[in-house]
Amino acid sequence: MGAVSLDCQLMGGTCSLSGVRYGALKMNLLSFDELRKLPVIEFYEESFRKATGVPLKVVPPGEPTHRLGLGVTENKFCQMVTGTPTGCEACHESQVRALAGAAKRNAPHQVSCFAGLTDVAVPVVVAGVLIASMLCGQVLRREPTERDFAMITQMVDRDEDDDWRKEAREAYFATPVVTADRLQGIVQLLSLFASYLGEYATRQAVARSAVEPPAVIRAKEYVEAHLDESISLEQLVQHAGVSRFYLCKLFKKSTGMTVTEHVARMRLEKAKALLVDPANRISEVAFAAGFGSIPQFNSVFKRYVGVAPTEYRESLQQELPPGSMLTG
Repeated sequence: MGAVSLDCQLMGGTCSLSGVRYGALKMNLLSFDELRKLPVIEFYEESFRKATGVPLKVVPPGEPTHRLGLGVTENKFCQMVTGTPTGCEACHESQVRALAGAAKRNAPHQVSCFAGLTDVAVPVVVAGVLIASMLCGQVLRREPTERDFAMITQMVDRDEDDDWRKEAREAYFATPVVTADRLQGIVQLLSLFASYLGEYATRQAVARSAVEPPAVIRAKEYVEAHLDESISLEQLVQHAGVSRFYLCKLFKKSTGMTVTEHVARMRLEKAKALLVDPANRISEVAFAAGFGSIPQFNSVFKRYVGVAPTEYRESLQQELPPGSMLTG
């Protein structure tokens, strides 16, 4: 976990939203803004794009009031088409259908937009409450044709704009074509990560349901903000505003863990999420999760999870349907 003194190096979490009953316990769920700030989300979005060639964005729950962009890596053809009033309105309508379908079914939902591209929405649910959705796609299910392209340009009223047509045509025919098996693999990867996020948010909510001293809360918040860095106990003590001895004693009493144990577990949660994506090498996962070396990562992972990182990944891959791994 990087250089740190005997007793500490860390991560934490924050929670707020309406209280929800979970068994006999009332939980305060993570808000979308808190979920979105988790370092693992940005890392997974990037890793997913590299592995699949498909843009991904974790978006708020509910019906979007406007068309949602999928970031700088989204399909260029989609960017061009949605730059027109008709295209933007039609794309927004498709996203609404995808997100509403996923929320209603509590399961992944696919839709085709007016231009023939497929969008996929996957819900992230905690204790029956939708706290976010994963939106991706902008891919074709069959090879594009000149006739298809001509119909699209007419629909968005750009059939007489030669410069626009030339650039859009190049982008359209460069759009990825995804087979049914490959799309199934993409959806399965998203579902696994959505499940992980839901489980993580549940644990955070349960942990935060108990009243914790302000110093412990401040310590956890500081760790969450610096999870992939080496954090000294002195830095943590300064942020928490208490003495070293008091913080360690208070942390143990409040959480049932030492600070070091808490940090290890939180780093492992991030590592487990990153291992879902087969494109992430074990070494990349280890350092992205804040571990100082591969041997240390392997040792800590096996101690707390019970198996080595490679075995854990293999168990995840066994959940994927045959032939659905993303290998090109």
